[in-house]
Amino acid sequence: MDMETIFKKMPEAFNGDEAGDLSATVQYKVSDPKYCVIDSGTLTVHDGVTDDADVTLTLDDDDFVALMTGELNGMTAFMTGKLQLEGDLMLAQKLSSMFDAGQLS
Repeated sequence: MDMETIFKKMPEAFNGDEAGDLSATVQYKVSDPKYCVIDSGTLTVHDGVTDDADVTLTLDDDDFVALMTGELNGMTAFMTGKLQLEGDLMLAQKLSSMFDAGQLS
């Protein structure tokens, strides 16, 4: 599985019920930056960088793939320096529960 494939699968793997009425923007700083907009139980993926991110996750491509497919625990990644966070840390903690990792692997 590669990073681009995961980004393409993210909207279908997103659990809108888990997100509830959350409205947020999540920036992924990887080799090909993308950001996700969560609104009204849906998620859309966009190319590039936004100035409006509620939380920014910075990590290398392999760690992004491992994180999104459930092979890498987010807290472990953060504590070992593989994942850097800026912004709403509570939102970052909730992100893993909003995706079905099985659909992303």
